Amino acid sequence: MGVVFTATLDTNVLWPSLQRDFLLSLAVEGAYRPTWSAVILEELEYHEAAKLTKRGIPTVEAAERAATLIAAMRREFIDAEVEGWEPLEGTFGLPDPDDEHVVAAAVIAGAGAIVTENLRDFPADKIPPTIQVLSAREFAKNTVALNPRHALAAVQEIASRYGRYGAALTVEEILDTLRDRYSMIQAVEMMVEVATE
Repeated sequence: MGVVFTATLDTNVLWPSLQRDFLLSLAVEGAYRPTWSAVILEELEYHEAAKLTKRGIPTVEAAERAATLIAAMRREFIDAEVEGWEPLEGTFGLPDPDDEHVVAAAVIAGAGAIVTENLRDFPADKIPPTIQVLSAREFAKNTVALNPRHALAAVQEIASRYGRYGAALTVEEILDTLRDRYSMIQAVEMMVEVATE
């Protein structure tokens, strides 16, 4: 099957639930290999718990659910967590030193892309030339373009899961949300096209 493209996912693209589900489901379908650092997972756990608390879920339950999410990500993607990046942290000269760990993890992972919504915090002249910095929207477009049918299968898998753990969502509703809330217009168009063939 050849070498699978590797991408390092920043906390801010993993925080929105459906976007995270879509990006990780693409990985399950073999579209790419996701990577992250322990710091990214810690940040995600913190923000996920805060998001759930804000929605009215009791603090203890929110923390448990956030911890369960992180445990599931570690279990599903055993080789995703990058280790040994710490010596590189602080060597890139990024505008925000708190983002250094993301680039360090990407370098150690051999990633071809960092997927983040903070594009301005990762200026091209500070990033190794082998690594692209892409928004989730751009990354989704590129990844879906490789195999729209697999991407649609990922969405169908999400739809089947949503019914089991809460409110059911149809494939159409998921595609609408990816398009309208996350602006994944081109990615969704490609999936709709194969769905109607």
